[in-house]
Amino acid sequence: MKLIIGLGNPGNQYNFTRHNFGFLALDFYAKIKNWTWQSTPKFNAIYHKEGDTIFIKPQTFYNNVGVSAREFTRFYKITPENIYVLCDDFNLAFGTTRYREHGSAGGNNGLKSLIAELKTENFPRLRLGTANDELRKKIGDTDFVLSKFTDEEKGELPNILRTASDKIDNFIH
Repeated sequence: MKLIIGLGNPGNQYNFTRHNFGFLALDFYAKIKNWTWQSTPKFNAIYHKEGDTIFIKPQTFYNNVGVSAREFTRFYKITPENIYVLCDDFNLAFGTTRYREHGSAGGNNGLKSLIAELKTENFPRLRLGTANDELRKKIGDTDFVLSKFTDEEKGELPNILRTASDKIDNFIH
């Protein structure tokens, strides 16, 4: 069994924000595969199960995504190497993706939550670059991660999301 986790915040006000890049990647993937999401209050997540893979968008807000992930991993007995996390990274150039088999949170609060709840750093993750240094300097880190993508960035999203989808497929297979 595999678990694919997109990080983000629940609520329409967070759609197309930098912090919801993980949700956006999973929504794009779902659209390509032509499947829909289901809700599960038990695990505090929106999910889709396809074969031996579960895709989740935790509804616990970004800084507590580990709570939902922990419940899925316990119930389905999923080991850390079979967990794949998609998250934003404002230290990576916009459009850049960085895959790691394991590692620290690197300042990402969602990854910190996952590491704390799963009690390991040994799970693969794909960081999706959101850097826009000019905007970040203007509004600060907290407002930056909750800011919407610029129109120019939105134009580049389909290519980035296709790359993320390919990487999801690679992890599954």
